[in-house]
Amino acid sequence: MNEPSWRKPTGIFLILLLILVWAVIVATASSWIGDQHMLVQLLIYVVAGIVWIAPLKPLLAWMETGRWRH
Repeated sequence: MNEPSWRKPTGIFLILLLILVWAVIVATASSWIGDQHMLVQLLIYVVAGIVWIAPLKPLLAWMETGRWRH
């Protein structure tokens, strides 16, 4: 049986930290975003809701394999 890896709890912590930092960035910009046209706001929030996912693939790979790339 394999010994439990420290990478998974560390990775979970990093994912939560990423979400927190991204939420603070978007919330900080919300007053500026709120001044924009409704369709521009929609576009910004859709992009902001998708962009934070990009760093997850290498992070999840590292959590599973110990390497940043497959």
